[in-house]
Amino acid sequence: MKAVRHLPVLVALALAATTASAQFVKGNEAVKVMPDGTKKVETPPTAGALLAKPCPAATPGCSGGGWKMVETPEGLMECTEVFARPTTCRASTYGSEKRSRVWVVKTGSEWKHCRYPDLGKGCVSIKSLPIPAVQ
Repeated sequence: MKAVRHLPVLVALALAATTASAQFVKGNEAVKVMPDGTKKVETPPTAGALLAKPCPAATPGCSGGGWKMVETPEGLMECTEVFARPTTCRASTYGSEKRSRVWVVKTGSEWKHCRYPDLGKGCVSIKSLPIPAVQ
């Protein structure tokens, strides 16, 4: 009987853990957890890229083809570009607001856009046009 009383709490904790982990793309090689527990995070390099003037995340209409979900040293961010330059990102609203999004990940030496936070679902090179999904 005690186990039945605690079941709602266990279910709530399991759902919370699932929701939190859904923000991160399992297998994203841009995020490395070091032996001391700290994270080392890479963002796509700007060297050699044709960069337009940064479009600030706070400016309406700057998200263009959907928000780019980029893991940064500050955590998961919604950015107007894949490079996550200063002013182009803001705190993630994933899980609380539905928006058009693509996920920026690294696999091997290649940077990709993924339609969902899953490497197996609709990932293409960041050199191609992304296909966002409302999430």
